Amino acid sequence: MALDARKIETLIRDRFPDAEIEVQGDDGRHFSALVVDASFRGMNRVQQQRAVYAALKDQMEGAGGALHALALTTRAPDPD
Repeated sequence: MALDARKIETLIRDRFPDAEIEVQGDDGRHFSALVVDASFRGMNRVQQQRAVYAALKDQMEGAGGALHALALTTRAPDPD
């Protein structure tokens, strides 16, 4: 089953409801995403990305996972 960018955004938003999220990709398997969320403050980049990947785990597991590749950029929002 192929995914679209909107579905990936929904899955991420379920875990990070207040995040700024941009997902791009249109081949159904390869995507890029930017996730900016205040909960990332104090986390290093690996911790941030693991948190996002955890939200997508069911779509990425195994050889038959619907989401094959995700180029992910994460960060905390700039301080006010």
